Amino acid sequence: MCKSLNKISYPRCHSSNLYRFGKDKAGNQKYQCKDCRRQFTLEDYRGKKNRVLRGYPRCPVCGSGTYLHHDYEYYSHYTCNSKKCGHSIYVAKPINIPSASCELIKGKTDFKRMRFPLFLILTALNLYYLNGSSTRRISQFFKLTYNVKVSHVTIASWCKKFAPIFLSIANRLTENLDLSASDEWHADETVVFINGKKHYLWLIIDSETRMVLGFNLSPSRDASQAFSLFKSASKFGCPSAIVTDRLGSYNLATKTIFNSSKHIKVQSFKDDISNNLLEAFNDTFKDWYKRKRGFKSFESANTLIAMFIFHYNFLRPHYSLNNLTPAQVAGILIDEKNINNWLLSA
Repeated sequence: MCKSLNKISYPRCHSSNLYRFGKDKAGNQKYQCKDCRRQFTLEDYRGKKNRVLRGYPRCPVCGSGTYLHHDYEYYSHYTCNSKKCGHSIYVAKPINIPSASCELIKGKTDFKRMRFPLFLILTALNLYYLNGSSTRRISQFFKLTYNVKVSHVTIASWCKKFAPIFLSIANRLTENLDLSASDEWHADETVVFINGKKHYLWLIIDSETRMVLGFNLSPSRDASQAFSLFKSASKFGCPSAIVTDRLGSYNLATKTIFNSSKHIKVQSFKDDISNNLLEAFNDTFKDWYKRKRGFKSFESANTLIAMFIFHYNFLRPHYSLNNLTPAQVAGILIDEKNINNWLLSA
């Protein structure tokens, strides 16, 4: 009970001896008269036209209304009006959640006005991202195989500047992709070094197709980074479960963005469900990354990682998937002719 309110009176008995008495299903303040013990809201006597309807979500458990428990930067926390239920609801604010780094790629948007032919550029990219060759070795390969002199600096530039083209291709191919039927999505983070400083690469991958659904490169491991990662992956649907480690940053992000998914926290490697799938990707990534000896800048690292993930999802065959790519397993029709059409349209 709260203190009595003298400025409000009950219209039926005209008593101003009142208590605040919770809220109704629409989130309006309720009062109880001390004299007649009746409960009411001011909106009951203002007419339906003036009734305040806040648009709060209804409780999915008991169907009662909810009230705003707390309003945070990235989400709102609502609580059921029923004291017997008391269920909490978390509603995301997508506009306030910062974009993941995978959505902030900059560079050249076409292959026009290039000095060297397109097949030479694509060969260099495949050797760099799929075979892990260095730019100097690729330069030597072009000289010995095609008798074409290409500087290793030029090849290094190719490996970064065309990222927006491949990002647009990936967005076009996955525009209608829905992976909600998947049992689990795995999320984890791994360490990379940029100019000698530790950064974290957040990743989320689908267990059925092995497709990397998004990544976020950041210098910290706070909850805002998990929100950004999950926001970028939410366009592919909502899986049955989200599998993470015990890092607390995932808790609210999972409740808010994937509120209908079960959150499975891996306790140890002996559990029936583990994060080994994502650890296997990390091994593949680190095998490529360690030859780079770190990244020089954040923009360079973000671009190179985006290109690596594109090749991983769309071009690199996986032995565990019967030598298919994750995109092919997801139902995206890919063959050599389609790949050529992507690049010609770019």
